[in-house]
Amino acid sequence: MALWDRLKESASTMQTQLMAKKNDLKSGAFRDAGMAMCALVAAADGSVDPSERRRVAQLIATNEVLQNFPADDLRRRFEDNLNKLTADFAFGKVSVMQEIAKAKKKPAEARAVIQIGIVIGGADGDFDKDEQAVVREACYALDLPPHEFDL
Repeated sequence: MALWDRLKESASTMQTQLMAKKNDLKSGAFRDAGMAMCALVAAADGSVDPSERRRVAQLIATNEVLQNFPADDLRRRFEDNLNKLTADFAFGKVSVMQEIAKAKKKPAEARAVIQIGIVIGGADGDFDKDEQAVVREACYALDLPPHEFDL
């Protein structure tokens, strides 16, 4: 199977798993960690292009799991995290990783945050090395083994 096909299949599988847990994913910690993950993946290569912002906006608008929360609130949290990362990536990343780590207490939420990162990373068809690296770091912040997610 080609890498692209595996990526699409993986993102689709992650989305299906997220939907199965929709009713368990309603906490503020999950919300905060999910939006921090979106910002981290969007800024992983050191810049944020408009297409990455559109992908996250589309995810916020269409993802049934994220519809547990007000879209304006999600967008604001995403932008706040993105601003930290674009102002100073290294310093911002520390703060964003702290947000992601909020989901550590509940394994289902922690896994869902990683799955969101993979869905965002693979949305353009290229889950690149920079994106994989930050999602792998987030696994460590959440005490999850990266190999569980093929990272």
